[in-house]
Amino acid sequence: MIRLPDSFSYVRGETLARAQVLKRTWPFVLDLCVAGIGLACFYGVVQLAKYWFGHPVPEITISLSPRSLPRYAFYSVVRIGIAYLLSLIFAITYGYTAAYNRRIEALMIAGLDILQSIPVLSFLPGVMLAMVALFPTRQIGVEMGAIVLIFTGQVWNMAFSFYSSLKSIPRELSEAATIYKFSHWQRLFSLELPYAAIGLVWNSMVSVAGGWFFLMACEMFVLGSRDFRLPGLGSYLQTAASTGNAPAIIWGLVTMIAIIVATDQLIWRPIIAWSDKFKFEQVEAGSRVNSPLLHILQHSHGIRTIRQYTLDPIAETFYRRVDKSRRLAYERRQQAAQHPTSEDDTYRHERVVGILRGTVLVFIAVAILYAAFHALTLLRQIAWGEFGSIMKGAAATFFRVNISLLLASAWTIPAGVAIGFHPRLARIAQPLAQIAASVPATALFPVILLALIKLGGGLGIGSIALMMLGTQWYILFNVIAGAMAIPTDLREVSQLFHFTPAQRWRTLILPGIFPYLITGLVTASGGAWNASIIAEYFRINNKTLQTVGLGAVISAATDRGQFQILLLATIIMAMMVVTINRLVWRPLYRLAETRYKLGA
Repeated sequence: MIRLPDSFSYVRGETLARAQVLKRTWPFVLDLCVAGIGLACFYGVVQLAKYWFGHPVPEITISLSPRSLPRYAFYSVVRIGIAYLLSLIFAITYGYTAAYNRRIEALMIAGLDILQSIPVLSFLPGVMLAMVALFPTRQIGVEMGAIVLIFTGQVWNMAFSFYSSLKSIPRELSEAATIYKFSHWQRLFSLELPYAAIGLVWNSMVSVAGGWFFLMACEMFVLGSRDFRLPGLGSYLQTAASTGNAPAIIWGLVTMIAIIVATDQLIWRPIIAWSDKFKFEQVEAGSRVNSPLLHILQHSHGIRTIRQYTLDPIAETFYRRVDKSRRLAYERRQQAAQHPTSEDDTYRHERVVGILRGTVLVFIAVAILYAAFHALTLLRQIAWGEFGSIMKGAAATFFRVNISLLLASAWTIPAGVAIGFHPRLARIAQPLAQIAASVPATALFPVILLALIKLGGGLGIGSIALMMLGTQWYILFNVIAGAMAIPTDLREVSQLFHFTPAQRWRTLILPGIFPYLITGLVTASGGAWNASIIAEYFRINNKTLQTVGLGAVISAATDRGQFQILLLATIIMAMMVVTINRLVWRPLYRLAETRYKLGA
């Protein structure tokens, strides 16, 4: 028997004692970190409330001093965060309603097609004037207008993603929920949200990136004779780009990249690691995405205590009440079956419901006809020559949109599959992609445009580059989500049978990512049309450069307050996008819901 020296026993005992002390103190450190984050958020809310509920500032001067950047960055982050929360709520509500109401499904999806095709600047006059009218004596009116405009640039791809996920839920999971008699709420929280989590998370990332893209247009814009501008990072970058102040552009981009990196590590990385558990597969994956912050939150005694004594009891009470209401409704139906009402009462009830429904429909129809009549009155002011130039611009923008989609798809599909299949690569590439997607192409556009002009190009080519920079991320992030959602057991089967690369792409990868790819292409197409308002009409060095295109028509009409041209150009853009969706994307959606739906 080998006898260890006493010094070794002493060192070993000291190491164990330190480990025990660390084990006792580490949860306390985690609780302090969580408490610090909570206090910082509370202080930010207080400061923001003081500014928002103060009197509106008639004209705000944007300072290009680097000292103003922390305050501007805080305001922009809050606007994008609130717009994202509104987008998430809207996407879940809208997608759920469209997926499970066949009577209005086609109408709602058509409405979604139209809404995503309307540029941000087309929402601007009505949204901003309405918000300022609601809060005429408070700064919150202009702030809410900017938030709603950012919302219109974020929400549509999230709604499409959630709707597509609901339509592609495997049949055996739906049947299991039906067999166990899940309520609507239980089905939502136990099946639908978990199954849609991966796609919703990655589309959330690209939505926030879209919010940064349109931030410059939403924080600083001109509407006729009125100049609306807000202190923020977007207005800082636009002012710097307009004046050609290169140091200010660099300072703004560095600040924005720092915010994006912090957002990736503090928000998206934990959420991606958390959503990985909702992957639909029969075997456990060999590697998982991890996050230090998620580990802190999961092992915090404070959060665990809050959840144990607040969230869990609230959820239990909620589900008990839902179950009780379902049992009471079932008992009422049983009593009604045993004691049926007379035919006269049933007829009278149906007649009252029909009258109320008809009244609501008539009211909506009258409102639509009233708005349409006034819109047609505006359109009568447009000359035939202006109509011809608008149609010419529509054809030019259609060409640029399709070129940008082809160029974007050529690299995003293979890159997205590689990132989704290799977690180690995802840990490196995902933050870089998030940074690249979130940096507004409009901030880099002056450099790109000046380089193209020196090479003999111009805004016609530069607008394609800007559209591609702004919309390629919709395809990339959806393809990544689709590749991550492919079950591990299917990948292992392809390896077991020694599929060639062509066979893997034809039988596994393309069918597996197909629903996500279609969602990405649809939203990228709408995003490209939306980006045309910036890509075809740009201010640099106090000069305005523009090319032939529908986006240029909309931007110029907004600057000059020509609402009749703005309305006509928006209608034409919406009609073109909806026609493309009906002829191309909608049949592909049906194919994704039937042939390429994952199920046993």
